[in-house]
Amino acid sequence: MSGDESASKQPAGFVIGQSLDTLSIEDLDEAIKSLHGEIQRLELAKGEKSRHLDAASALFKN
Repeated sequence: MSGDESASKQPAGFVIGQSLDTLSIEDLDEAIKSLHGEIQRLELAKGEKSRHLDAASALFKN
């Protein structure tokens, strides 16, 4: 199996803004699950950055 064949068997993934007309219900469910996971990841990163900013701010206040 060549690299092209293995790459073509992997799901393309969901791209924000793409047409939804060609997606099946299963594809939509996968996209929703993926987006929920990405939102959670973004919220965790935001919280971590906020904590770092707060700590730096507290350090330089004194």
